[in-house]
Amino acid sequence: MLEFLRAYKNYDPAAKSLLEIFFLYPGPRAIFIHRIAHFLYSIRLFFIARFVADITRTITGIEIHPGAQIGKRLVIDHGVGCVIGETAIIGDDCIIFHGVTLGGVKFDPVKRHPTVGNHVLIGTGAKILGPITIGDRSKIGANSVVMKDLPPDSVIVAARSEIISSK
Repeated sequence: MLEFLRAYKNYDPAAKSLLEIFFLYPGPRAIFIHRIAHFLYSIRLFFIARFVADITRTITGIEIHPGAQIGKRLVIDHGVGCVIGETAIIGDDCIIFHGVTLGGVKFDPVKRHPTVGNHVLIGTGAKILGPITIGDRSKIGANSVVMKDLPPDSVIVAARSEIISSK
């Protein structure tokens, strides 16, 4: 737990103390409680796991399905509006900003959510959809929609804005 809180402290210069992070940041709270829900899910207490996850979503605005697998030191910055699906896998030392979706594109009971490698940064509002793989050390820009595998060390950005008219 201390290692996890230090990851947040190293990432966020606005964080004044580990206690502040633990009690006031929604990301650590969501991940900590997700670990409990994931354990309950792994021992097939599905209803209780979903109930715990639902309470967490209500409190933090971050929705993590109890079946999702999350690596060490995940930083969810701000977090409101994040959705992480049931079969999503997230590696170690990743950063996810608010409004990110790791979602599925079908309803079959198979692997239908992304696998995110280690040291990946996912920008605000990005949507990573389907059973794709995001390679280690990749960076996904704000509001990007990713539906194909990305090799390691990739950088992907949303379409560039263009001025249609100006006075």
